[in-house]
Amino acid sequence: MKPRALPLLGAAAAAVTAVHAAPVLSTFGPLRNRLLPRLAGTGRPDHVALTFDDGPDPFSTPAFLALLQERGVHATFFLLGEMAVRSPGLVREIADAGHEIAVHGWAHRPLLLRGPRATHQDLRRARDAVAELSGTAPRWFRPPYGVMSAGAHLAARRLGLTPVLWTSWGEDWTSRATPESVHRTVTADLYGGGTVLLHDSDCTSAPAAWRSALGALPGLLDHCSAEGWQVGPLRDHGIGAGHPGAAA
Repeated sequence: MKPRALPLLGAAAAAVTAVHAAPVLSTFGPLRNRLLPRLAGTGRPDHVALTFDDGPDPFSTPAFLALLQERGVHATFFLLGEMAVRSPGLVREIADAGHEIAVHGWAHRPLLLRGPRATHQDLRRARDAVAELSGTAPRWFRPPYGVMSAGAHLAARRLGLTPVLWTSWGEDWTSRATPESVHRTVTADLYGGGTVLLHDSDCTSAPAAWRSALGALPGLLDHCSAEGWQVGPLRDHGIGAGHPGAAA
């Protein structure tokens, strides 16, 4: 190899890396909510989408299911494939209760550290497992940590999955989180049409952190009711359906 070719190879490698990592800009919430409303999960203005990540977890998910049943509310559960195969009965229980099943990947690893092929294999494995266990083909995909890559966008499209992140979260994964802090954080920037992210498992969070989300949930549902917003899964959220702010 000629020495003068080395800078060209370096520039090419840098360009490939930049393209792969470019979607990480969507991780910045305010920018995403403003410029990428569909990816952020902006839906119809009289509705709030309630979503949970990282389950199913036999130690915590049943408590969320019981509360949601008591309140007559359905949600979207973004399942990790490796968690789903450990609790297949719980996956079916979530689906049978009328909740929507979605894909959070096979393992909770940053996709920026994985190439296009590995990303595709991860998503396909998770999609197929979740579909088989729930009896329903999933529609939505949310990447671990909310960090997309070019490979993730390509894989999702090929697998018939639509990426969706969130407009509000509860920061319920930390050891400092409390029901009060989660409620305050979610409602600080929640609006009609928003998508809320909470966690029904502590498999990637501080031990028992899910209790802060569970404790905040009744007050959050009351807040939405007082604002006149219906609460439900993403399938009822009208993403990209022509509502104000929707992106095609």
